[in-house]
Amino acid sequence: MPTAFIRRNLIDRKRLRDLMQRSDVRGTIQLVSHLGAIAASGALLWQLWGTWWAVPAFMLHGVLVNFLYAAQHELSHGTVFRTKWPNMVFGRLIGFAMIFPRDFDWIQHSAHHQWTQNWEKDGELVREPYTLASYLLWLSGISYWVTRVQRILRFTGGVVPEPYVRSEQHALVIAEGRWHLVGYLAVATLSVAFQSWAAVILWLAPMVVMKPVHQLQNTIEHLGLSHEPDIFRNTRTTRTNALLRWLCWQMPFHTAHHAFPSVPFWRLKELDRELKLNGAETYAMGWIEFQIEVIRKLMAKDESQYPFDEVWVVPTSRGSRKIEAA
Repeated sequence: MPTAFIRRNLIDRKRLRDLMQRSDVRGTIQLVSHLGAIAASGALLWQLWGTWWAVPAFMLHGVLVNFLYAAQHELSHGTVFRTKWPNMVFGRLIGFAMIFPRDFDWIQHSAHHQWTQNWEKDGELVREPYTLASYLLWLSGISYWVTRVQRILRFTGGVVPEPYVRSEQHALVIAEGRWHLVGYLAVATLSVAFQSWAAVILWLAPMVVMKPVHQLQNTIEHLGLSHEPDIFRNTRTTRTNALLRWLCWQMPFHTAHHAFPSVPFWRLKELDRELKLNGAETYAMGWIEFQIEVIRKLMAKDESQYPFDEVWVVPTSRGSRKIEAA
């Protein structure tokens, strides 16, 4: 993949090296601001619990907790902090909260970047083609959480069927799964012992119920695009606003991220602009615009009936076009 982009001469190597520089300060600001927002929304939810005002507080808190996965994603890339150990430590802590073990996520995500949209090798996108029903189930978060819990239980039992996890990595993900299960059982035990609903109210319930909002970003990044080994045809950028880009840790610039994954999240806007100025063609849609179009297409026929080497979810008014640099 990297050689393809160098060959296209889309960015000067010196400029790329500059964009790849990490920053402990920028990483700390982003992580502290996200965790601080979660702490504030959690405190508000706790104070309002039992009143109707708890409903919007619950929704806000659940969205903030779910998008903490964006932090885990960047921490797995090792691009949040210049210093290495905080990337690992915070990645493990957030992975526990997300019910998504950090080391497994790193292995799966590495396969995703190496084999994007190759359903035989892409760790994240390997699945059965969507029907309308299976897509709506995934969008709702129901099948998402079922797979996450089942995976922890499989790993705990020593079963690792994922083909992208090498045999020498099995012991790592099995041990990680078991530590996660022990941790969850400890939380449950303490909750019962102290007769506390805090873990449910401030963590599990809002995270599970508000998952569909997070799925708006998860589903838009690759669905309905080509399965060719071309980042500019198999990855989609999201049109959104500055607040949502902060919430997503700049992952709406997803095509730029896949083009050069070692560029830290806070430099992706610059990278996106550079690629466009140098002639990169990108597919971009908004969250709601995308959902309307993909549901419309799946109502017509199942995903398996669309060509794998074509882009079949595009803006209805514009289609595929070169996006001008902002």
